[in-house]
Amino acid sequence: WDVVREAGLHLVGRPGSGTDGGDLYELLTVAGRHAVPLPLAEVLIANSFLDETGLTTIAVDGVAPWGRVADRVVTVEGEVSVDFDVAEDANLAGESRDRVQMRNAHRVDVPGQLYERMALSRAALMAGALEGVLAMAIDYATEREQFGRPIAKFQAVQHNLAILAGEVAAARCAGDGAIMALGSPNFAVAVAAAKARVGEAAGVAAEIAHQVHGAMGFTHEHSLHHFTRRLWAWRDEYGRETHWQEQLGRRVAGGGADSVWEFLVGAG
Repeated sequence: WDVVREAGLHLVGRPGSGTDGGDLYELLTVAGRHAVPLPLAEVLIANSFLDETGLTTIAVDGVAPWGRVADRVVTVEGEVSVDFDVAEDANLAGESRDRVQMRNAHRVDVPGQLYERMALSRAALMAGALEGVLAMAIDYATEREQFGRPIAKFQAVQHNLAILAGEVAAARCAGDGAIMALGSPNFAVAVAAAKARVGEAAGVAAEIAHQVHGAMGFTHEHSLHHFTRRLWAWRDEYGRETHWQEQLGRRVAGGGADSVWEFLVGAG
């Protein structure tokens, strides 16, 4: 974290930094590509909201990533109190997901779309991690030999790698579309589509990557699990595919049959 602070990366997206919200999510994509084990998304997005509220600390909601090291607590549309307990916990990837229990609290308001922005943070992280998984699978298939030749020469492996590459490309396109929609009326829709599509890709990609790596990919010593466990964990956070698909379905159904085409092409 000291290296991140020295580079000023924790300030990306803040006023005066020379960066914007798009740069924030691009940075998260890079972090996901390298499975960076830091609360970068939480700090970056908390900063963007706290700049709008005038507060200068970290905000979390219910489950607090890295809550055990936070000096202060700000709850979102919830309860603010100096009297609270932190119960340490972790997600599937071993990342801190601590639970904060408030007492004697006072309700405050925070700018909207926090849930959508956090969902997009997970989509961006997953899109980056998927790129990392693809690179690892290609490298392993190229180097690993079976029956006297690299397994990448076998059609079945090539087929799986092609599917994996397609899923990675689709995930990146969905994530980029949501990033481009920042500040637009269609932002919530774009985030719903991105989180749903990237989540689908995460499941397919993790399965194929472990198939390509074989038994080696299931060992703790191999680095593949640093990516796939994060994909599985991030997929569950801030709404799985079914949640966001339902949101999209309600949006389409609410507009009536005549609005479907306009919705699909982004005119609605």
